[in-house]
Amino acid sequence: MTGPLRRLAAGGLLPALLLAAAGISAQVLEPAAPFPPQAAEQEPITPIPPPPPADPLKVALGERLFDDPRLSRDGQRACSSCHDPHTNGADGNRLDTTLEGAPLRFNTSTVFNAALSFRLDWAGGFRTLEAQAASSLESPDIMGTSIDAVLDKLRNDPDMVARFRETYGAGPDRASLLDAIATFERSLLTPGSPFDRWLQGDPGALTAEAQDGYRLFKSLGCVSCHQGVNIGGNLFQRHGIFHPLASPDPAILRVPSLRNIATTAPYFHDGSAATLDEAVRNMALAQLDRTLSDPQVAAITAFLRSLTGTYKGHPVTAP
Repeated sequence: MTGPLRRLAAGGLLPALLLAAAGISAQVLEPAAPFPPQAAEQEPITPIPPPPPADPLKVALGERLFDDPRLSRDGQRACSSCHDPHTNGADGNRLDTTLEGAPLRFNTSTVFNAALSFRLDWAGGFRTLEAQAASSLESPDIMGTSIDAVLDKLRNDPDMVARFRETYGAGPDRASLLDAIATFERSLLTPGSPFDRWLQGDPGALTAEAQDGYRLFKSLGCVSCHQGVNIGGNLFQRHGIFHPLASPDPAILRVPSLRNIATTAPYFHDGSAATLDEAVRNMALAQLDRTLSDPQVAAITAFLRSLTGTYKGHPVTAP
């Protein structure tokens, strides 16, 4: 494009290699008949569901905390500084920086739909949103603080104490702090993309070019790793199978979601691909040993652009 070896065999590399060896035509297929709505349940990708039911007080408190710079050591950055829910759930930087100004190791992933992934962050180091939030707060490079320091600040704010008591029946503590942030993050789903509407039976939601791109996405083997509700985010895979893709370390990554991918440039774990076209070409060569034609790239990127969903009734946008 966050035990890993256990899932590598499930990454679907074999089907991709077999398809590549079979010499699939390099030409984009002529537009086929409209997708039968009744066949959607047979597809390897499923639509994003609505956000799960949640206490609105917890969601609102979590949103306020997500945007509160007091959660960082120096009060200069909030979670939303790098994960902006008003745009793409991330930012447009190749690499964000530490509190000291040095580049971070990984490109910032979008927070949108993170709750649908089986592991979190590029290396897949976290199983829950709560664990990931705690790690970010206490990372010297990211927020540079401690849970106790954050709680001290919140307990000295009468308004925040009142909000926690209204929501949780007590003042701020570790469990309620992390639960509020995670509850808000679980609400950050982006249903309603053109592709999802097409899967749900709207034949006019997807252009003919995007439909051709989806067929190509499947026939080339891209779908071996990018499938399911998040179109990724559900297995580990090795990158650079045939040719180098990006920074070689770590060699095995959690496969990223392709949801809202047209809005989240730059791409790959090191942010080395500036455009979606470049990312598609590089992935095909590195992972499938395929050199794509211009029409193929155009069709696949048309499909990828159809994966842009909505948040609070508005399409997700690039920063």
